[in-house]
Amino acid sequence: MDALTAIYDTLSPAIYSYSRRLLGSASLSEECVAETFSRFLHTLKKGLGPTQHLRAYIYRIAHNWVTDYYRRNQPDQPGDEALELIEDHADNPGSAEQNPSKEEIRFVLVNLPEQQRQVIILRYLEGWDFGEIASSLGKSVNAIKVIQHRAVRAMRKQFSIKDE
Repeated sequence: MDALTAIYDTLSPAIYSYSRRLLGSASLSEECVAETFSRFLHTLKKGLGPTQHLRAYIYRIAHNWVTDYYRRNQPDQPGDEALELIEDHADNPGSAEQNPSKEEIRFVLVNLPEQQRQVIILRYLEGWDFGEIASSLGKSVNAIKVIQHRAVRAMRKQFSIKDE
C-alpha cells in the first residue's frame, strides 16, 4: 500500500496539471485525478497493469478519461481557465513582430487537432521525451515525431513564420 501512496503522491500533481490544461476546470481536474487512480487501482486488483513506463500508463488513463468526458459533453471549446493556463506557459520575450502574442498562441494551440495539441502540451509544457509520449499515446516514436512536426508546422503557418 505504501507503493501506491508513493505513486499517487508523485504523479497526482502532474495528472492534475495535465488534465487542467485539457479541461480548463479545477473541479473536473480533481475528478479526473480521482477517477484515474481509481481505474489504476481497479486494474491492479485484476492483476493487470504496466510492466514498465508507469507514468505513461497513468497519463494514458487520464487521457482516456478526458476523451470520454469530451465525448459525453461535446464542448465547443476549452474554458477560460484552460486558456489562462496555456497563456501562463507561453511567455515569448522579444518584439511583437518576431513573436506571436500570448493570445495568438492560445488561439492556435486550442484549435489544433486533439492529438497535435496533446503532443505539444506533453512535449513543450510537460517536458516529456518522445518515448514517454509514444508510450502514453500508444503510438510509435516516429508517429509522435510526425504529429509534432505537423503541429509545429500548423502553428508556424498560423503565425506566418517560415520553416527554418
